[in-house]
Amino acid sequence: MTLQTAVATVPLHTVATIERTVVNPAQIEKGTLYVGLEHLDSDGHFVGVQTVDEGELASSKFAFSSQHVLYGKLRPYLAKIARPHFSGVCSTDILPILPGENLDSDFLCHFLRQPRMIELAASRSSGANLPRLSPKTLAEFAVPLPPLPEQRRIAAILDKADELRVTRRATLGQLNALTSAIFLEMFGDPVTNPKRWPDPKVGGLLTFQQYGPRFFNESYSDDGIRIVRITDLNESGSLAFSEMPRLAVSDADRDKYTLRPGDLIFARSGATVGKVAMIRQEDPSCIAGAYFITMRFASSLAPVYARAVLTAPRVRAIVAKRSRQAAQQNFSGPAVRQLPMPLPPITLQREFARRIVAVDRQESACRTSLAMSMNLFAALQQRAFAGTL
Repeated sequence: MTLQTAVATVPLHTVATIERTVVNPAQIEKGTLYVGLEHLDSDGHFVGVQTVDEGELASSKFAFSSQHVLYGKLRPYLAKIARPHFSGVCSTDILPILPGENLDSDFLCHFLRQPRMIELAASRSSGANLPRLSPKTLAEFAVPLPPLPEQRRIAAILDKADELRVTRRATLGQLNALTSAIFLEMFGDPVTNPKRWPDPKVGGLLTFQQYGPRFFNESYSDDGIRIVRITDLNESGSLAFSEMPRLAVSDADRDKYTLRPGDLIFARSGATVGKVAMIRQEDPSCIAGAYFITMRFASSLAPVYARAVLTAPRVRAIVAKRSRQAAQQNFSGPAVRQLPMPLPPITLQREFARRIVAVDRQESACRTSLAMSMNLFAALQQRAFAGTL
């Protein structure tokens, strides 16, 4: 028997209030904490919340306290729903929900954040370009109402599982920072090139460059070759091979486009422009799709080092700036060839690669652990609101 049938469900407005207490700009005091949608991530955590100076905010905001749940109504599919442990003001695209005496705020937040409720909110939104969920629609959402002790027990279990996810993500962030620190220590910033290495640019070291193919008539096949999509490349440069579709392609296309160990693939279009991955010896056969540029380099350039240069913050900033100058965010092959590529001695590059391979192993293990913790959280979340936790 599920929680929905065993426990009464009630409209949200009968057990909570969506409070839209307007605070005019002149009433917002210096030192008040301000939360915009940009300060909420899709995991329900706050990022970069700061106090504001008097008169800094030019439009009206909503007041909230630590008793509220903050619900982002703009693009609700982004799941920007969180529990503040502080008071302040928020964007009017965020709805402060105040639970009543029979509803625990932590329980409510976890309930609203579960995938089926996010999907429901997205389906009930209006507006093509900027979909919003109306407060009236949100107020009618059916909420299960087990006894308060049971609500708190469920929320505590989900909090613990969420804490595990946060810890894994923090570890990944530290490993990424370690890679950057090792690079800067050994080589300095590749744009300013403080060690005065020769800089033949990327184009001066390429032995091969090509755009990925567009496949139109090829069919999906269990024994076909994997096709790398933009969504298969994460921020750290690792590829999610298990998620890739497989296509049955011609022998000619396999020979022409199959990636080799040491190849770099550069995302050239859209919001992911500038992301880079390196193909490793142990990676399965794959082809980078149309939104990638494939690169191979001369023996004087170690692929691990080249990847680190192309993903350095200052180089990524160049890519971002130049790609925005196009009508559609895009970065061309000729533009890639003009990117900086300082060339230290190959022995130094190989020492860097040796150190980074060790970091990459740790990152891979941590990423696997993160995936397991996310699966655990999803399973617990599902059980919690099915009455089987």
